[in-house]
Amino acid sequence: MATRAEAQAIPGILPGKVGVWWFLASEVMLFGGLIASYVVFRLGSAGWSTESAHLSVPIAAVNTLVLLTSSLTMVQAFAAVEGGDQPRLRMHLGLTILLGLTFLGIKAFEYTFEIRAGFTPGAGIFWSFYYTMTGLHALHVLAGIVVNTLLFVRAGRGTRNWHQVELAGLYWHLVDIVWIFLFPLLYLT
Repeated sequence: MATRAEAQAIPGILPGKVGVWWFLASEVMLFGGLIASYVVFRLGSAGWSTESAHLSVPIAAVNTLVLLTSSLTMVQAFAAVEGGDQPRLRMHLGLTILLGLTFLGIKAFEYTFEIRAGFTPGAGIFWSFYYTMTGLHALHVLAGIVVNTLLFVRAGRGTRNWHQVELAGLYWHLVDIVWIFLFPLLYLT
């Protein structure tokens, strides 16, 4: 006799995958709402570009490269777990974690520079949006680092759970995609 979970499972879809997709959809709505609000305010404000001119495009470009590279290492981690290669899985998860931490470190450096220059969240509507969107994104990067660290530890114990790596990868790629939208909106306008 089938268990309740087996009876409710959709053939060909991993347990938890539908839930992760629903979660990702809610994250898209969250960031989509913030981005839409930002665009509306930006189109209605005359001096908007003067505020964004104070951001460091080179630093943000390096951070974009770091995050995109972490997406590649996450794909490599999934390929490794599919192939049953635990050492390679740990290496690529470790690289993904390291790149995520690098992204956060660069972002912290950038925040420090901006705050010391007087560009705080209270300095204007642009800065409120900037800190809200990039801060929320940074929290999502941190959450991804925590999940990937748990997977890294489990892989070290010999646990081979490829669908968890796949689900973590879906989340990590969403975090990267959000940054791909934030970078040009905030830094290149």
